[in-house]
Amino acid sequence: MEFSFSDEQQVFRDMVRRFLEETSPTKEVRRLMDTEIGYDPAVWQRLSNELGLPGLHIPERFGGQGFGAVELGIVAEEMGRALLCAPFFSSAVLGTFAALNAASEAQREELLPDLAAGKKRITLAVAERSGSWQAADITTAARSAPSGSVLNGEKWFVIDGASADQLIVAAVDEHGIGLYLVDAAADGLNRIPLDTLDPTRKQARVVFSNVSAQRLGGASDATAALDRTVDQATIVLASEMVGGADHLVRSAVDYAQMRMQFGRVVGSFQAIKHKCADLVLEVELAKSAAYYAAEALAEDDPDVPALASLAKAAASAACLRAATDCIQIHGGIGFTWENDTHLYFKRAKASEMMLGDPVYHRERMLKNVGGLA
Repeated sequence: MEFSFSDEQQVFRDMVRRFLEETSPTKEVRRLMDTEIGYDPAVWQRLSNELGLPGLHIPERFGGQGFGAVELGIVAEEMGRALLCAPFFSSAVLGTFAALNAASEAQREELLPDLAAGKKRITLAVAERSGSWQAADITTAARSAPSGSVLNGEKWFVIDGASADQLIVAAVDEHGIGLYLVDAAADGLNRIPLDTLDPTRKQARVVFSNVSAQRLGGASDATAALDRTVDQATIVLASEMVGGADHLVRSAVDYAQMRMQFGRVVGSFQAIKHKCADLVLEVELAKSAAYYAAEALAEDDPDVPALASLAKAAASAACLRAATDCIQIHGGIGFTWENDTHLYFKRAKASEMMLGDPVYHRERMLKNVGGLA
């Protein structure tokens, strides 16, 4: 597979970057991460109306723009670079992919137009107390009721779970795994914000006590739809992480070329040169893995599960190393609250664990690596 960005995709990237530079400076990030919902509704409205990003990969017949995984990866990379505080990953990625993969045609016609227009925000609730995103670890239960179905159990670490308008919940039922649509105002639903490491991406614990829900799709096991959704989201998250890593590399190099010590810029010292060179190499390799995985997803390549794990493992290592090295290169100022690097460090560490940690993804990649040989 050969890959490079087209001129149109480069123009699209520049447009998204300019918008994010305007709306998501770190001063605004700091303000928003201290709010209850964690984002600016006015910016979300602009992002939806002016750029149409929530519906970027939603088919045109449902009100979306009909683009693919490569364009979605471009957007995620730029959002990671800007550390955007918005429900894009939860709604436009996790929730929307789940709806596309599991919902019936009639349910898609009802759900997707509002999601594409940014009028409603949705999220996906899978992980429980263990933090696992694997179907085998789901214990939240669904049972039939006269009005449809009811859910009992709890979900942890639900991204934007306290502010979303709707939730898609993975639960065990008589068919295996089902994905259920729940309205945020449903009786018996309790959403508790969590105090997490990364305040730029809000998470919640959600408790279900006989909560009315609608099963997405037909009466069949939805494990395959869930697995595909997680693979798709993993590739997008990898793109977001390499965007953050690239920003950190540039920040470290710029500071090393400006900071003076012993009458010389610190970037002229061999130890700093080697650290920066090694960091650039690791981030570029992670970029290649993320771009390749996005292209494979766009082409519906059968190796998507292995490539998703490869991209996530590489991006996790590169982003966390970029954050750590950037702090060290900044010296004493890098360890202070006033320096922005620690915001990226916290996002990098939280993202490293999200959707499976690097150890899990390396093992999963090796189990699926036969098709890549």
